[in-house]
Amino acid sequence: MRMQGKVAVVTGGGSGYGAGIARKFAAEGAQVVIADIRPAAAEEVAREIDGMALTVDVGQGASVADMARAVLDRFGRIDVLVNNAGVTHPPGPLEEVEEAEFDRVFRINAKSVYLMARHVVPAMKAAGKGVILNIGSGAGVSPRPRLAWYNSSKGWMNIATKSMALELAPHGIRVNIINPVSGDTPMLSQFMGGDSAELRAGFMASIPLGRFSTPEDVAHAAVYLCSDESGLVTGAALMVDGGRTI
Repeated sequence: MRMQGKVAVVTGGGSGYGAGIARKFAAEGAQVVIADIRPAAAEEVAREIDGMALTVDVGQGASVADMARAVLDRFGRIDVLVNNAGVTHPPGPLEEVEEAEFDRVFRINAKSVYLMARHVVPAMKAAGKGVILNIGSGAGVSPRPRLAWYNSSKGWMNIATKSMALELAPHGIRVNIINPVSGDTPMLSQFMGGDSAELRAGFMASIPLGRFSTPEDVAHAAVYLCSDESGLVTGAALMVDGGRTI
C-alpha cells in the first residue's frame, strides 16, 4: 500500500490516464479526488474507487480555487497533485490552427498548472511537504508533425516542472513529469485527426516497443513518483514512451 493515507487530487480523472492513475492510487491506499470538467465522468470513477468527485474547469481560476477549498475543507490537506487534464488541437499546418484552438490548448495544458500551483502549493508549503506530478507527452520532447502548438504546450510543461522543482525543494515539495507516448485513450483519434487502421499503423511505427501506452502504464509510473519510494527524485522527466524519443 504505497499511497496509504495520502490525499491525492487527479485532474482530468474521469477518463484515460487520469482514471487509470486514480484507480491505481486508490488500490495503493490513497484517498482520491477526481477533478474533471465532466461531472458524470468524475462521479462514475469516484463511485468505483470510493473517492470524491469534483467538477472543475482547470483553466479558470475561480473554479480551481473552489476545488482546492473543497478538498482542504474535507481532508485538511493535499499530499499529492496530479496535473493530468489536457487537450490537443486538430492536426494541421501550424499557421492554420484557429486562435481559439491555440488559446484552449494553452489554457488547459499550461495555465492550469499555474492555477493549480497557485491554489494548492500554499497548503503544501504550510505542511512542509507534498508531491506534484505533471502529465506531459513525448511530443513535448520529440515533436510530432502537424501538432505544433500541442507539442509546444507539452514542452512548456517540461521546463515548468524543472522550475517548480527547483523553487519548491526547500519547502519539501517534489515536482516531476511523466511524458507518455500516444495512448489508446479517447484523445488518440484527436491526435491522429481520425481513427483508422492506417492512421494507427503510422503512429505505431514510431514506437520501438511496438504498442501504444495504456492508462496502467502511466499509473504504475505515477505511483512510484508520488510515493515515498521516490523521496529523492525531483525535477525528473520519466519517459513512458516505448522508446519513441530515443
